[in-house]
Amino acid sequence: MERKKNNFFSARNIAYLAVLTALVIVLQLWGSTIPVGAGGLNLSFVLVPLTLGAIMLGPWAGLILGFVFGFVVLMTGVTGANFFTSYVLNDSPFFTVVTVLLKGMAAGFIAGVLNNVIKKKNKYVAVFVAAAAVPLINTSLFVLGALCMSGSLNAFVNSYMPDFAGRNIMYIIIVGLVTVNFFIELAINMVCAPALYTVDTVVEKRIVKKYNKHSEAENSVKEKEES
Repeated sequence: MERKKNNFFSARNIAYLAVLTALVIVLQLWGSTIPVGAGGLNLSFVLVPLTLGAIMLGPWAGLILGFVFGFVVLMTGVTGANFFTSYVLNDSPFFTVVTVLLKGMAAGFIAGVLNNVIKKKNKYVAVFVAAAAVPLINTSLFVLGALCMSGSLNAFVNSYMPDFAGRNIMYIIIVGLVTVNFFIELAINMVCAPALYTVDTVVEKRIVKKYNKHSEAENSVKEKEES
C-alpha cells in the first residue's frame, strides 16, 4: 500500500519534525563536547536524526533539519563552545557561515531525494543509500568550504597543529581534519540504517492502517446516510 499523500505541514509531520529537531539540537550540543582527530573537530551524531527525517518526511524535512544542524554549529562557534568553528568564524565569517549551513542542508535534502527515488525499486537499499549519502555529502562540502578558507586553515594549523605545519592544504584537510571524523560518522549512520528502516516501516504501516480505518468509517457513515 502507498502512504497517503498529504500536506508537508500536516499535524503529523510537524510533530515528527519537532521531535527530530529537538534530537538534532541535543545531539549536536552533546557531540560538540567530543573532539575527534588532530584538528579537534567534533562528531556529528546529529546525522542520524537528520537521515531519519529525510527518509520519513522527505527532502524538505532533511533540508530543515540540516539548517538546524548548521545553525547550532554556528552558535557553538559564536559562544566559543566549539574552538575550531569559533576560530574560522572569526577569521573567515562568510565562508564559514555558507559552508556550515550548506553542508547540512544539502546532505539532508539530497538524502531525501535519493531515498524517494530508490525506494520505488528497493526500500531497504534506499535507506542504506540515504544513510551513506548524508555523511558523504556533509564531509565533501566541508572539504570544499575548507579549501575556500585555506588561509584561515593554514593559520590555525601553524598555531594549533604544528605536526601538520607546512603541509599541502588538501593533506591537512583530509588527513588532519576529516578522515577519522568521516569514517566514524559513516559507521554510525550505516549501523543505524537497519533501525531507521524498521522505524520508517512501522510508522508507515500504522499511518496506512489508521487511514484505512478512517476511510472505512467515513464510507460507513455515508452508506447509512444514503439508506
